[in-house]
Amino acid sequence: MDNSSGVGVLDKAVLVLNALEAGPASLAQLVQATGLARPTAHRLAVALEHHRIVSRDTQGRFVLGPRLSELSTAAGEDRLLAVAAPVLMQLRDLTGESAQLYRRQGDERVCVAAAERASGLRDTVPVGSALPMTAGSAAQILLAWEEPDRLHRGLRGAKFTAATLASVRRRGWAHSVGEREQGVASVSAPIRGSGGKVVAAVSVSGPIERLTRAPGRLHAVPVMAAAERITEAMRRTS
Repeated sequence: MDNSSGVGVLDKAVLVLNALEAGPASLAQLVQATGLARPTAHRLAVALEHHRIVSRDTQGRFVLGPRLSELSTAAGEDRLLAVAAPVLMQLRDLTGESAQLYRRQGDERVCVAAAERASGLRDTVPVGSALPMTAGSAAQILLAWEEPDRLHRGLRGAKFTAATLASVRRRGWAHSVGEREQGVASVSAPIRGSGGKVVAAVSVSGPIERLTRAPGRLHAVPVMAAAERITEAMRRTS
């Protein structure tokens, strides 16, 4: 099979990236792995480094760079939104409440997708809204399975406790009542990516008058089922 695209410089850059897929490489190792002339291999590696597609480790060897991870995350988010959209609509129709999808971005969680109630009183969270990681059931989900150090940092100033998060991990879902916003309740569950890492939270939210002060009793089962469907769909399309 001919791997040439007809664009010589691009083909040679891909040779460099393919070589680095196996791990860190010195310039001499790059030359050996790619068959490129030493000046060419060096020029391409440095150019790729300029664009953060290639980086250097502490020993000065070339390694795959952070830009690749950023692009991979963006591709994963697009895939997540595509598979989540119909599930959110089903969850909204099943529960009669607004459904949202949240991802963590630094110290905030961002609503990246939503299916709103067609009529009546709604807890509207516009897509793109950035909400705190210190309150709400989705924040609990996005924090509960973090590494211990990051988890404890995340608890500073939070309206929930380490014991709350332990309960979330044990039962696999979270709920909140008036925690982020007075009069609003919600239920959330984790969506998992490769290796079982929590990559997003799916939620339903609405007024306490409808969800009651124990919203998990009403909606934990359908919310968990929705999260599992999205997780499985992500696994099939990865």
